[in-house]
Amino acid sequence: MDPISDFLNTLKMASRQGLPTFTFPSSRLIVAIAQALEKKGYVESSKKAKKGYHLEITLPTEEMGRKVHAVKRISRLSKRIYKKAHEIYPVRNGSGTAVLSTPKGILIDSEARAAKLGGEVLFEIW
Repeated sequence: MDPISDFLNTLKMASRQGLPTFTFPSSRLIVAIAQALEKKGYVESSKKAKKGYHLEITLPTEEMGRKVHAVKRISRLSKRIYKKAHEIYPVRNGSGTAVLSTPKGILIDSEARAAKLGGEVLFEIW
Protein backbone atom coordinates (compact mmCIF):
# COMPACT_ATOMS: atom_id res chain seq x y z
CA MET A 1 0.00 0.00 0.00
CA ASP A 2 0.97 3.59 -0.50
CA PRO A 3 1.08 5.56 2.78
CA ILE A 4 1.33 8.93 0.99
CA SER A 5 -1.89 8.32 -0.95
CA ASP A 6 -3.62 7.12 2.20
CA PHE A 7 -2.53 10.27 4.06
CA LEU A 8 -3.65 12.57 1.25
CA ASN A 9 -7.02 10.86 0.95
CA THR A 10 -7.58 11.12 4.71
CA LEU A 11 -6.57 14.81 4.63
CA LYS A 12 -8.92 15.56 1.75
CA MET A 13 -11.88 13.75 3.30
CA ALA A 14 -11.35 15.34 6.73
CA SER A 15 -11.16 18.78 5.12
CA ARG A 16 -14.35 18.18 3.12
CA GLN A 17 -16.23 17.00 6.20
CA GLY A 18 -15.05 19.99 8.22
CA LEU A 19 -13.33 17.94 10.91
CA PRO A 20 -11.05 19.97 13.22
CA THR A 21 -8.49 17.15 13.69
CA PHE A 22 -7.65 13.65 12.56
CA THR A 23 -4.98 11.10 13.42
CA PHE A 24 -2.80 9.10 11.07
CA PRO A 25 -0.04 6.51 11.60
CA SER A 26 3.26 8.35 11.86
CA SER A 27 6.44 7.90 9.84
CA ARG A 28 9.31 10.25 9.04
CA LEU A 29 7.97 10.78 5.52
CA ILE A 30 4.43 11.59 6.68
CA VAL A 31 5.78 13.99 9.34
CA ALA A 32 7.90 15.79 6.71
CA ILE A 33 4.91 16.06 4.34
CA ALA A 34 2.72 17.42 7.14
CA GLN A 35 5.36 20.04 7.98
CA ALA A 36 5.58 21.10 4.33
CA LEU A 37 1.79 21.46 4.16
CA GLU A 38 1.90 23.43 7.40
CA LYS A 39 4.14 26.05 5.73
CA LYS A 40 1.51 26.70 3.04
CA GLY A 41 -1.48 26.72 5.42
CA TYR A 42 -3.19 23.49 4.37
CA VAL A 43 -2.50 22.09 7.86
CA GLU A 44 -2.60 24.22 10.99
CA SER A 45 -0.41 21.99 13.15
CA SER A 46 0.91 18.46 13.36
CA LYS A 47 2.15 16.77 16.51
CA LYS A 48 2.69 13.30 17.93
CA ALA A 49 -0.42 11.85 19.56
CA LYS A 50 -0.29 11.11 23.27
CA LYS A 51 -0.39 7.36 22.81
CA GLY A 52 1.07 5.16 20.13
CA TYR A 53 2.85 6.04 16.93
CA HIS A 54 0.23 8.37 15.51
CA LEU A 55 0.37 11.90 14.20
CA GLU A 56 -2.42 14.28 15.18
CA ILE A 57 -3.19 16.75 12.39
CA THR A 58 -5.15 19.93 13.12
CA LEU A 59 -6.87 21.44 10.09
CA PRO A 60 -7.42 25.18 9.68
CA THR A 61 -10.91 26.61 9.80
CA GLU A 62 -12.41 28.43 6.81
CA GLU A 63 -11.31 31.85 8.15
CA MET A 64 -7.80 30.79 9.21
CA GLY A 65 -6.33 29.20 6.13
CA ARG A 66 -6.69 27.21 2.97
CA LYS A 67 -9.14 24.39 2.66
CA VAL A 68 -8.05 21.34 0.69
CA HIS A 69 -10.22 21.15 -2.42
CA ALA A 70 -8.38 18.46 -4.32
CA VAL A 71 -5.17 16.45 -4.33
CA LYS A 72 -3.50 14.85 -7.33
CA ARG A 73 -0.87 12.17 -6.80
CA ILE A 74 1.80 12.63 -9.47
CA SER A 75 4.53 10.10 -8.70
CA ARG A 76 3.15 6.66 -7.88
CA LEU A 77 4.63 3.36 -6.83
CA SER A 78 4.35 2.08 -10.39
CA LYS A 79 5.59 5.23 -12.13
CA ARG A 80 8.02 7.71 -10.62
CA ILE A 81 8.03 11.27 -11.99
CA TYR A 82 11.18 13.38 -11.60
CA LYS A 83 11.61 17.03 -12.56
CA LYS A 84 14.59 19.33 -12.75
CA ALA A 85 14.46 22.72 -11.05
CA HIS A 86 13.72 24.62 -14.26
CA GLU A 87 10.87 22.20 -15.10
CA ILE A 88 8.91 22.92 -11.89
CA TYR A 89 6.03 25.27 -12.67
CA PRO A 90 3.39 26.83 -10.38
CA VAL A 91 0.33 24.66 -9.82
CA ARG A 92 -2.99 26.17 -10.94
CA ASN A 93 -1.38 29.56 -11.64
CA GLY A 94 -0.03 29.79 -8.11
CA SER A 95 -3.22 28.84 -6.25
CA GLY A 96 -1.92 25.32 -5.59
CA THR A 97 1.28 23.72 -4.39
CA ALA A 98 3.44 20.82 -5.51
CA VAL A 99 5.37 18.82 -2.93
CA LEU A 100 8.71 17.32 -3.96
CA SER A 101 11.16 14.88 -2.48
CA THR A 102 14.59 16.43 -3.02
CA PRO A 103 18.12 15.68 -1.77
CA LYS A 104 17.51 18.37 0.90
CA GLY A 105 14.30 16.67 2.10
CA ILE A 106 10.61 17.28 1.40
CA LEU A 107 10.12 20.75 -0.09
CA ILE A 108 7.27 22.70 -1.65
CA ASP A 109 7.62 23.87 -5.25
CA SER A 110 8.57 27.48 -4.47
CA GLU A 111 11.34 26.41 -2.07
CA ALA A 112 12.70 23.91 -4.59
CA ARG A 113 12.78 26.54 -7.35
CA ALA A 114 14.51 29.05 -5.04
CA ALA A 115 17.12 26.47 -4.01
CA LYS A 116 17.46 25.31 -7.64
CA LEU A 117 16.73 21.72 -6.65
CA GLY A 118 14.84 19.10 -8.58
CA GLY A 119 13.46 15.82 -7.40
CA GLU A 120 10.52 13.47 -7.37
CA VAL A 121 7.17 15.25 -7.60
CA LEU A 122 5.04 13.51 -4.98
CA PHE A 123 1.71 15.31 -5.37
CA GLU A 124 -0.10 18.56 -6.13
CA ILE A 125 -2.63 20.09 -3.76
CA TRP A 126 -5.07 22.97 -4.19
